[in-house]
Formats: sequence, C-alpha cells, structure tokens
Amino acid sequence: MADRPEVLVVTGAGGMGSAVARRLGSGRTVLVADASLAGLGRLVDALCSEGYAAQGVVTDVSDRKSVEKLAETASGEGRLAAVVHTAGVSAATASAQKIFEVDMVGTVHVIDAFEKVAARGTSLVCVSSMAGHMASLSREEEAVLATAPAEELMGLDAVAAVGDNAIGAYILSKRANHVRAEAAALAWNRRGARINTLSPGVISTAMSRAEAESDTGAHMLRMLDACGAGRMGTTGEIADAAAFLAGPESRYITGTDLLVDGGQAAWIRRHRPAD
Repeated sequence: MADRPEVLVVTGAGGMGSAVARRLGSGRTVLVADASLAGLGRLVDALCSEGYAAQGVVTDVSDRKSVEKLAETASGEGRLAAVVHTAGVSAATASAQKIFEVDMVGTVHVIDAFEKVAARGTSLVCVSSMAGHMASLSREEEAVLATAPAEELMGLDAVAAVGDNAIGAYILSKRANHVRAEAAALAWNRRGARINTLSPGVISTAMSRAEAESDTGAHMLRMLDACGAGRMGTTGEIADAAAFLAGPESRYITGTDLLVDGGQAAWIRRHRPAD
C-alpha cells in the first residue's frame, strides 16, 4: 500500500552503521540490528533523542534464523526501502573462523533473507572492503563462492586453504561478498529490487583504529601516504556512498561494487613496488 511507512534496515551499530542510519533514516522507520545489546541500545537511544523513529533488533548475522527474523520484522513494519549491511569483524579483532562466519556467511544470510521480502524499489547495500579486490582466486573458486549454499561455504577448499590466517580470511570473505552480489543480482532484478556492494578503504572507525595499532597497522598507514590520499576516509563519506547506491540516482546500478578507498586499490595494482 502506498501509505505504508518506508523502512530502513541497518546492520551494525558501529561507526559506519551509525553514520548510515543518520544519513538515510529521516522520515523512515529505522531498524538497527547488532549482536551487542549494549551497543545497539546506545545507538538507538541516540537516534531517538535526535528525532529518528528508531528501534533495535538484536541480530547475529552468522545465525540464519536470526537474520530471517530480522527480515520478517522489517517487512512487517512497512515498505522496505533500503537495507545497508555494515556488520562485520576485522582481522585485527577476530579469528579466521569468526571472520568467515560473520563477514562471509553472515553476508550470505542477509542477501538470502532479504531477497525473500524485497519489494519493487528495495536496495540492498552490503559493505564489503577494498581487501576483496586483492584476492587471487580462480574462476572456478569464485563461481563456487558466488553460488554455494550458505551452509556449505565453510567446507569449501578455498576456505580450508586459508587455515588460521585472519588476514587471508578477511580478503577471501570480502571477495565472496562481491561475487555473491553479482550472482544475486538476477533474482533481485526479478523482484524489481537491487543489490550492490560498497568497498571502503581505510575508514576512521574504532575497528580501523584497532587495525592501525596492530602488527600491520604501520604498513597500512604508509600505504595511505604512498597512494596520495594522505588520510583515512570518514564514516560520512561511506554513508554518502551508501545513500547513492540506495537511492533513485542509481536505479540502473546493480550487481556491482563501488570502491571508496581514496585510490588505494588503484595504487596497489599500478604503482606499488614489486616485492
């Protein structure tokens, strides 16, 4: 019905999720989902105090049933306008196993659950990472990552080959996000809906600050200088990119990835000195 309220779903109550909720949430029912009840409560309280119609839904994206419940709740609240999936963990803060469960399998759960309730005009934006562009996989490996059922992903040879390497798990998971969105675009198109990924570079969030303080942090910061960006990106810049992909200006964009990294991936491909 035309008078049903528009609904925005944001997974992840961290810096990116907070910025996206504020950028896209005005005049909409905002459902914020996160596994942390405390973090979820803080963001929802802040949004409500600022005038947003926000509510929290405790959700573990690595749990299929939890994500399906979120999708059902969202569809019951009104017309599903946009879903922006920012929830994730990093190599500096999680094990390889956890990264695969949340960043790879969790994203598949979001894609699958929200496809079932997507309506004409719904846009799903999955926040991936520049790291996904650094993966070296065969066409066959990518094809399996793109289409294997969620429950089979952890048993793939490409996943087993990573072992306990958290950085390798992060890179593989983020590439999986890209190819999953490509493969899902047909089904979303048939519903009159769209799906894309958004790949940030180094963005100033609590997660990136933890990475900056890790063993690989100095290398990461040197690359920002070398590529010419000279700074981290902001959560506001990611929210602007998500707003574009979720909005009417991108009606003909689906099944693709938008890099928002200050040119870091381009520098790595074309200018980084050979090892």
